[in-house]
Amino acid sequence: MTKNVTNSLSPEERRERRMILLLLAPALAVVGLLLIGPLIWMGWQSFQGPEGFTLDHYARFLSDTVYLSSFVQTFRIAFVVTIAALLLGYPIAYVAAKSQGIWPPIILGMVLLPFWTSVLVRAYAWLILLQRRGLVNTMLIETGVIDKPLILVNNEFGTVMATLHILLPFMVLPLYATMKKIPAELEMAGASLGGGGWLVFRSVFLPLSLPGVIAGSVLVFVLTLGFYITPELLGGGRTFLVSMLVSRNIELYNEWGAASSISMVLLLLVFLIFRLASMLIPFERIMGTR
Repeated sequence: MTKNVTNSLSPEERRERRMILLLLAPALAVVGLLLIGPLIWMGWQSFQGPEGFTLDHYARFLSDTVYLSSFVQTFRIAFVVTIAALLLGYPIAYVAAKSQGIWPPIILGMVLLPFWTSVLVRAYAWLILLQRRGLVNTMLIETGVIDKPLILVNNEFGTVMATLHILLPFMVLPLYATMKKIPAELEMAGASLGGGGWLVFRSVFLPLSLPGVIAGSVLVFVLTLGFYITPELLGGGRTFLVSMLVSRNIELYNEWGAASSISMVLLLLVFLIFRLASMLIPFERIMGTR
C-alpha cells in the first residue's frame, strides 16, 4: 500500500519529501544520539551483572522492601504535589484568563518569577524559611500561635512545599492556555438560559478546561517523579525517592545495572501514565491541535 502511494507521487512531490527528510536529518540524528541511544544502553545495562545476562536487578523489586517503599513514597508525594498545584493553580489561571489590561502579564510574570532563580537556590531558601529557627517558626512563636518550633523540614512536608513552589508554573501555564481558548460567548449563552454563575462555571467552563487540567496534572506529576535536589535537601534522609535510590546505587555501590533497572521501571510507569491520560482526553485536545 505504501509503495503504491509512493509511486503515485509526482516528481515534485518526491523531491519535496526528500528535501523534508534531509532537513530533518540533523534533528533526528541528535535525538537518536542523545535520547534513543542512551535509552537503549540503559535497557541493556539493566540486564547485565558480573557474570553477564541476569534478571537479578528486576527481581529486587519483589524481594527488597526499600525499592517498594521508595516507589510508594515517590508516587504519594507526586500525587500530593499535583493535587496541591491544581488547587492553587486553577484559581490563578482563571483570574489571569478573565483579567483585562495589564493584569494578565503581571499575574503570569509573578508565576514565572521562580524560573529566574536556580532550583538549588530555591531549595536552600525553603530550607532557611522552614528550619526550626527559620522565618516561619520565628513568626509563629512571636505571634503566640505556637509555643515551640514546628518540624517543617527533614520530612515530607518540607519536600512537598518546596516542590510545589518550583512546579506550580507548570500547572498554571497549561491551564491558562486552555482557558484563554474558551469562547466567552458560551458562558454568556449559559447565563442567558437562566444559569447562575456557579452553574455556568460547573456546566460550561470547567468541562472545557479539562484538557488544561489533565495536561498540567500529568506534567507536574511526571516532573515530581524525577525530582532529586529538593527532596535530598529538605527530606533530611526521611524522604527517599526513586531518584535518590538511583543515585545511591551508583555513588555508594557502583551498581549501574541496578540503577538502570530502576530507571527503566520508572520510565515504563511514566509511559503508562501518559497512556492513561491519552485515554481520558486525546493528546490532540491537550496540545490544542483540535
